[in-house]
Amino acid sequence: MKRIAILAFYAVGALAIAYLALYAYAMFSGSPIVPGDPIHIFRKPDAPSYS
Repeated sequence: MKRIAILAFYAVGALAIAYLALYAYAMFSGSPIVPGDPIHIFRKPDAPSYS
């Protein structure tokens, strides 16, 4: 039981670090978020528009 608790603790810590790394990547690499602008995630510039 103690081993499962330790593994769960490490898993939660790893998820927290991964989330912080993803947040830092999004903040420093992307364009600033402006209210009202559509969200473009990994979209090719020459992709067709279906709307």
